[in-house]
Amino acid sequence: MAKSRAIKILFVVELCIDMPKVRRSRKQPPEGWELIEPTLEELEQKMREAETEPHEGKRITESLWPIFKIHHQKSRYIYDLFYRRKAISRELYDYCLKEKIADTNLIAKWKKSGYENLCCLRCIQTRDTNFGTNCICRVPKSKLEEGRVVECVHCGCRGCSG
Repeated sequence: MAKSRAIKILFVVELCIDMPKVRRSRKQPPEGWELIEPTLEELEQKMREAETEPHEGKRITESLWPIFKIHHQKSRYIYDLFYRRKAISRELYDYCLKEKIADTNLIAKWKKSGYENLCCLRCIQTRDTNFGTNCICRVPKSKLEEGRVVECVHCGCRGCSG
C-alpha cells in the first residue's frame, strides 16, 4: 500500500513537471505587480524544485513538507506586504488572492487571535487526529517537556503556537 502511494505521488509530481506554467487570467495585473513579481517568481522556482526533488528514503508525508513550507512563505509574503508593511494596494492584494497566489483561508486564520503564526490549515483540523485534537505543533512550548523536539506530521512544523 505504501508503495502504491509513493507511485501516485511520483505520478502527480511528473504531471506537474510536464505541465506548462500556470495560466493567469487575461486581466492585466494591478499597479505595483512589478515590485512583487521577482520574489513570487523566485518562490515559484523553489516550488518547482521541491516538486521534482527525489523522495527516496523519506516518508510519504516528509516528501510534501518543502511544498507546504514554500506555500506558507508565499502566503506570508503577501500577508506581510499588505497588513504589516502596507506596501501593496488593496487591488493588488485582492488580485493575488483571486489568482490563488496566496492562500485565502490561511490568511483569514492569521488575522484571528491565537492563529497569527499558524503553519498550515491541516494542523487545526481535528478530524485528522485520532482523539479529535489539534496537531502537536499547536501546543505551546511551555506546556511541552523541556528539551523535547516536536515535529508536525502534516507539514514538518516545529511549533507554530508561540
